[in-house]
Amino acid sequence: MATPPPFLNSNNPNPLTQASSHLPEDTVIYSIYPDNPLSQDALQSLHLQILNAVSPFTTSYIWQHEPFTLSIALHPFPHLKGHLRFGDNLNDEWFTVFLLFRVSVAFPSVSIQVHDSDGEFLLIEAAYHLPRWLNPENSQNRAFIRRGKLHIIPQSALPNPTLTESLNFLIENEQAAVAPDSVQYVIQNRIAGYPEKAKLNTHSVRVRVPVSVARVFKHAPSLISLAVEGFYDRDMDSMKHAAKMERFLKGRKGGEEEMVTVTVKMSRAMYAQLMQQRFQSPKCYPMPAKKGDLEAELGMKIACGLEMMYQEKKKEGEEGKGSGWKKYKESLEKSGYFKGLVPGSNEYTRLMENAEEYYKNSSLFSKTREMLNAPVRQIDEILSLPYSADEFKNEDAPPSDDDSWLYSGEDELNSALQDRQKEIELYELKREKKKSKEQKDTGASSSLKGEDFDLSELVKTMQGFMHKMSSYEGAEVHNDRDPKEVELDVERFMKDVESVMKYQGDENVTRDMDDDGGSSDMDFAADESEDGSDMSDHEDGEDSFMHSYSDVMNNELKSTTLKKSFVHANEQTSVKNEGTSNATEDMDEEFSPVDVDVNLVKNLLDSFACQQGLPGPTSNLLGLMGVNLPKDDNKGK
Repeated sequence: MATPPPFLNSNNPNPLTQASSHLPEDTVIYSIYPDNPLSQDALQSLHLQILNAVSPFTTSYIWQHEPFTLSIALHPFPHLKGHLRFGDNLNDEWFTVFLLFRVSVAFPSVSIQVHDSDGEFLLIEAAYHLPRWLNPENSQNRAFIRRGKLHIIPQSALPNPTLTESLNFLIENEQAAVAPDSVQYVIQNRIAGYPEKAKLNTHSVRVRVPVSVARVFKHAPSLISLAVEGFYDRDMDSMKHAAKMERFLKGRKGGEEEMVTVTVKMSRAMYAQLMQQRFQSPKCYPMPAKKGDLEAELGMKIACGLEMMYQEKKKEGEEGKGSGWKKYKESLEKSGYFKGLVPGSNEYTRLMENAEEYYKNSSLFSKTREMLNAPVRQIDEILSLPYSADEFKNEDAPPSDDDSWLYSGEDELNSALQDRQKEIELYELKREKKKSKEQKDTGASSSLKGEDFDLSELVKTMQGFMHKMSSYEGAEVHNDRDPKEVELDVERFMKDVESVMKYQGDENVTRDMDDDGGSSDMDFAADESEDGSDMSDHEDGEDSFMHSYSDVMNNELKSTTLKKSFVHANEQTSVKNEGTSNATEDMDEEFSPVDVDVNLVKNLLDSFACQQGLPGPTSNLLGLMGVNLPKDDNKGK
């Protein structure tokens, strides 16, 4: 199975997802940061200019839940922000991205940050084209829209950027942060076709509804989103309102509302939500005797959804207990405010009343109440003026749009899957080319298997790996990483070792003089040093040191069994002649040359065999070099 890019690894939580956890799911969050600090008046002016710039694209667009909005924020510094819940309609999210790119072109002195409840969805979209170092953990404050292009703050410049650092970097080094062309292509291809694509997302349908409902949609067509949401997200409590239809069937004195036929515009996602759910009409709702009347059935669902939404908003507005109260209550529970008390107990009830009283006196209560009352107040104002069915009888209601797209979505899905599959194949092709290049650089021969496996190739591969991948300075890594280099002054190190060996050599010479009363060559060297002569004049000084170092080490190891653990070049020793001198016997006791290549292969094979087919350091090392040792098929025979 193909290894996904870091941004498609679900095991990596995104910090932005946690930061925006207080917002509903399926919500896109965006912020617009001016390059220069603006006063509140200047920021207000920018706010209006941006809304005017996007209004030509949004005027006739039907949003799934809520429209594109902006508000002024002062923390951590003055900027504009907004969020939009797109729900089941992904077109709303990508239409918002299109609007933000247009804003970045129209206002070149701003940087725009956008993410949703899943995280950096722009980077997720281009996951197969991102640099390998970029992953969800280090993506925070790194992706921005600016001058119509996506920018990614490089890790080499800012390993762990703050928002202020990233914005300053974009102002001073904008070109250094421009994302690769392949990333730009993916994002631009995703928003291609807007704003025309936004119009194609609109579906007009002819429905039969009460005249009060028709009047509401005539003056406030955007309320269709709340009506469909009220129907689609209904529960047992809200359905009690639909059973009575007090506002839209019995809202006027003198009897029930008349039924009229009108055309309503909605998004394709809304139309699909209405069509896919079965719903039994309330007994009080007038339905035609003829069954299968799609216009009447859709009208009934819309009218019931509008009724449920209206009554729920009105109730929550009076109590001020919308989503704000729910979040406030959840925060109290998490902080241990209720002390683990059982709901309904006297103490729990007392604490709840205190919490409600505090909440009603807070600014959050007034904001929530105003927000919930907005659609209720709008509907009441529309229906407060005189109206009748006559104003709709003379209007021509065009037929519904063709909804074959609802049943032919498989072709569109297959096309999207094919495009994604091509992207995956291209990503895998690049990885294979890179892998084969690395194998070629290390001299690997991955074709060696079974009986054709040549151990001499293994030795060459290991030697190539040591020469190309490491040195005394440490193992080399890719340029896109940020290792902490280990500095080693080799000359100073060798001098320190040499001085230690000289010191111990002088002690050995002194010890020999005390025992034998003789002298050695070291005496002459010491005398020259005491006379102030330069030690560099000593014949082959460096070679003498290395030979002395080797002799001392051999003497130390002579009495150990270490030599038995190596394979020597003259493993087949000849039988000694009887006349062998003592000098020759002493030479036999010296270490004979060690066959480095044979020992390397032997140790690798022994370590590989000890793994018993399981993952281990040897197989990992050989895999890095592109070498696959053949399995021992004769094992156990």
